[in-house]
Amino acid sequence: MSEPLDPEDRKILTLARSARARNRTPEGAAVRDETGRTYVATTVALDSLRLSALRTAVAMAVASGATSLEAAAVVTEAEAPPAEDLAAVRDLGGAGTPVLLAGPDGLPRATIPAS
Repeated sequence: MSEPLDPEDRKILTLARSARARNRTPEGAAVRDETGRTYVATTVALDSLRLSALRTAVAMAVASGATSLEAAAVVTEAEAPPAEDLAAVRDLGGAGTPVLLAGPDGLPRATIPAS
């Protein structure tokens, strides 16, 4: 990515990377709701429940009363978020909600619309 990130977008990317490192999980994610509140999550891998970090962050936002999303970020080794993750962001934030994708080093690789 050649354009500089907005400070609030940089913040959710940093939070996602920190959560991933702290919990030693494959992914870390963060979402920002319509009021500026941030929800941070990592991959959930229980025998009875499996959720990506991004879907977990969206679920946390919904459970806390968020009605829309301004932005989302995911730190992962994957080349792109799965369609299910983008669908979760789209369900709450709409098709235009940007999903920032970064590698484990925290460097942004792409901004993907949730469409």
